[in-house]
Order: sequence, then C-alpha cells, then structure tokens
Amino acid sequence: MTSKRSTANKGRSFGVFLIFLVLLCVPQIADAQCAMCRAVVESDVDGSTAEGINNGIVYLMAIPYILVGALFFFVYKKLKG
Repeated sequence: MTSKRSTANKGRSFGVFLIFLVLLCVPQIADAQCAMCRAVVESDVDGSTAEGINNGIVYLMAIPYILVGALFFFVYKKLKG
C-alpha cells in the first residue's frame, strides 16, 4: 500500500515541478514596462535598452515570488510530515 502512495506522490511532485518550470519561463515571454521607463525606451534606436529594462523588471518581480513559494513549500512539507 505504501508503494502506491509513494508512486502517487512522485507523480504529484513531478507535476508541481513541471508547473513551476513553466511559470518560471513565462516571465521571459512577458515584456512589461513601467511608465517611468517609457521615455527612455522610446528614445532608444536599436531596442537593446528596452530589452534590458524588461529583463530587469522580470527578475525583480520573480525573485520574491520564488522565495515565498519556497517558504510555503517547506512549511507544507514540515506540516505534512
């Protein structure tokens, strides 16, 4: 009986990992800009500044979510047993 349970947990863990991996890659697709940076981006000719600003925004946004997610994961594992 424990064999079925551990197999189900492995499948669930893989599913959670896969969802986490997909969500981690989604910010790379999203190109958002703040209102303050718009003038700088519009004055740029080749677009490299816009790409750098977008990457900075994505990284600044993603790190707190990853840390909070990791915290909830460890608390869940601790409470689950």
